[in-house]
Amino acid sequence: MKAAVWYGHKDVRVEEREIPVAGSGQVKIKVEYAGICGSDLHAYHHGVGIQEGENHPLSGQKAPLTLGHEFAGTVSELGSDVSGISVGDRVVVEPLYHCGKCEYCIQGRYNQCTEFGFVGLNGDGGFAEYVVVEAYMVHPLPDNVSFEEGALVEPTAVAFHAVRHSKLKVGQKVAVYGAGPIGLLTILSAKAAGASTIYAVDVFEERLNLAAKLGAIPVNSAKVNATEVILQQSGGIDVAYEAAGVQPTMDSAVAVVKKGGEVVVIAAIPNPLQVNFFDLLVKEANLTATLAYRHIFPEVISLIAEGVLDVKQVITKKIKLDNIVEEGLELLMSDKSHAKILVEIGAE
Repeated sequence: MKAAVWYGHKDVRVEEREIPVAGSGQVKIKVEYAGICGSDLHAYHHGVGIQEGENHPLSGQKAPLTLGHEFAGTVSELGSDVSGISVGDRVVVEPLYHCGKCEYCIQGRYNQCTEFGFVGLNGDGGFAEYVVVEAYMVHPLPDNVSFEEGALVEPTAVAFHAVRHSKLKVGQKVAVYGAGPIGLLTILSAKAAGASTIYAVDVFEERLNLAAKLGAIPVNSAKVNATEVILQQSGGIDVAYEAAGVQPTMDSAVAVVKKGGEVVVIAAIPNPLQVNFFDLLVKEANLTATLAYRHIFPEVISLIAEGVLDVKQVITKKIKLDNIVEEGLELLMSDKSHAKILVEIGAE
């Protein structure tokens, strides 16, 4: 089979690999569509996030590894001790490794497992014609949800978890910093949760145009002072979602929230940022962060199936697996007009 395999910094190769076999408690999936995530970009461009040096305790794997953790497909093989899943099922994968035994897993907070990991970063992932995953990762995909939409369940879950984890109430005002895929999906999620007004802050006009189509008020912080504009128009924000992860957006997020408001960090911020804690103190505002998701895939899938979350709107390009480096991993760094690029692997 073909697979896009990470060997090192700026070294992803589309090559032939043996088709994997499902072991005990595992499921083999014929991948149809897979999305390119910011984590894939970090792995390719910066060499970070990939399991190197020693095998991951749960996957038993290390680099070179097949990338890809946002994917959907069809069950093609079941290992022993698997129930409730059948060959031919249309499915989406919740790609979190968790042990089920540590204190966090026992509490139901499996996204904070002490041996936490991602399919596609800590074990072979979905940029391949076939992938083997643990049965506990598999969720059924309704017939009225396409495989393209299925590939967007994972990033939507990131955004929806952040919104559900926040203190947002129906009718409140929101600002989303960063209009990349996660920011756009946060706009959709906040809208579904009842936000009355949503500001989208970014420096790229193409992304802001997408945000506007989703119902947000675009603010180009390269052209105006975003903090002043939002405060002048809104009088203050109830919840600010930080999906950009740079100092100016963090500063503005803290500045625009009301007294008793909240800043929710979604972005995986690679470098330390400063936070104006005096401003938070005076406002008695909250600063929190969310990691991935937990217990949320079924709800996200249902909301997509019901048309509440129209995730197709964030898809800007589809490419073939053979072209994943040039038309995906490289393009997303140079052309900011794109939001979510999907890789057609089996395709419908």
